[in-house]
Amino acid sequence: MEPDYLRLDPEERRNKFMAMLSALFGIASLCAGLIPACGFVISILGEICGFLGIRSENRKVAILGIILSGLGLIITIVYTVLLYINKK
Repeated sequence: MEPDYLRLDPEERRNKFMAMLSALFGIASLCAGLIPACGFVISILGEICGFLGIRSENRKVAILGIILSGLGLIITIVYTVLLYINKK
């Protein structure tokens, strides 16, 4: 049974949205990690949304978003270092 989102507490609705947004940014950061500036920004946004959304009922989704954003950030840093090393 689907919950009635209009009757949810506004704060809970915002937290659920942040959790889902965190997962979305996490998936996007894995792909955007090959463009260092984009990957860094998207990863940081995913981390922020994840920590804001962790107080919701969708706690597992927020944790997934935090983990995926962290992996995206690691990919971005490693790829940036590899690009820097290859330029020398």
